[in-house]
Amino acid sequence: MGTDSGQDIPERGGRGAVGHVPVLLKEAIDFLNVQRGGTYLDATVGLGGHSLAIARRLGAPGHLIGFDKDPKALEIASGALLVAGEGGKQQGSDWPTVTLVHGSFRELPERIDPGSIDGLLADLGVSSLQLDDPARGFSFQAEGPLDMRMNPMSGETAEQVVNRIDERKLADVIYEFGEERRSRRIARAIVRSRPIQTTRQLVNVISAAARPMKHERIHPATRTFQALRIFVNRELDDLKALLEAAPRVLKPGGRLVVISFHSLEDRIVKDAMRDGAKQGLYRLLTKKPVTATEEEIDRNSRSRSAKMRAAERV
Repeated sequence: MGTDSGQDIPERGGRGAVGHVPVLLKEAIDFLNVQRGGTYLDATVGLGGHSLAIARRLGAPGHLIGFDKDPKALEIASGALLVAGEGGKQQGSDWPTVTLVHGSFRELPERIDPGSIDGLLADLGVSSLQLDDPARGFSFQAEGPLDMRMNPMSGETAEQVVNRIDERKLADVIYEFGEERRSRRIARAIVRSRPIQTTRQLVNVISAAARPMKHERIHPATRTFQALRIFVNRELDDLKALLEAAPRVLKPGGRLVVISFHSLEDRIVKDAMRDGAKQGLYRLLTKKPVTATEEEIDRNSRSRSAKMRAAERV
C-alpha cells in the first residue's frame, strides 16, 4: 500500500476474480521472458492473473509453480487455471503442469530445488480479494473485524496487536512500517482507546489523533493500516527471505521480476538486486523501476504506485 494513492489503497490487482486486472501484466511477462517448456514460479498467485499469462506460454512440457498465503486466493486461482486449461485442451492447445502451494514464499529454500527455476515473479502487497472483503479487515473504508492476516488460519490479528503491545512498540511499528510521522500521537490515542475491535473504531481513533496535514492527499489512517498489515504478515521479513533465496533457486539466465507498491518494499528490492549485481549473481535489466502507463492507470487506478524491477541470474 503506497502513500500516494488518494483515498484508495494500491494492491496487486483490481476488481474481483472475474474482472481481475493484474498490474503491469505485459511488462512482467516480457521481463520474465517465458519460454515454452520452462519452469516458472509465481510467488504471489493472488487471483491468478499473472499465473494464467505465464501458463499460456509454457505449453504441456512446462511447469508453473504458485505460492500464496491465502487459501481462498489459491482456491479461486486454481479454478481459473483449471477452466483455462480445459478450454485450451478443447481448442487443441496444450497446458503446463500446475502446482499450487499454500504457504509463504519465504519457504522457497525448503520447497524448491536449487537451480531449477527459469523465472520467478513476485507481485507484492495486498490482493483485491483481501482488500474488498470487509471481513478480512484490510480496508479502512469498510467496517469489519481487525484481522489483516493474509493467512487467516495462523498468526496474530491486527486486533491483538493494537490491544496488546505497549505504546512505544506500537509507535515504532507505525513509524517503521507506515513511515508515519505522527506515530507517537497515534499510538498514544490507540492505547487510551483500548479495547479496539473493528476497523471503524480504529479509523475514528486515528482520525481524531492525526488531523490531515496541509496538502495531504491520503486518508489519515492509510499509513497506520499499512504498518499494521506489514507487521501482522511479516511482509518485509518474508520479502528479504525471498530475495536471499532467489539466486539459489534460479537457473543461469533465469529471471527475477518483482512488483512493489511502496517505498519500503522497493528499497529492499533495489538494494538486493544491486548487491547481487556487485557480487556477480545478477545482470540488472531495469536501471530504474518500470511503472504503469497512463492508460493502465486510467483502467486500474491501483497500478499508480506499482514499481517493477528485474534482474537476470548470471
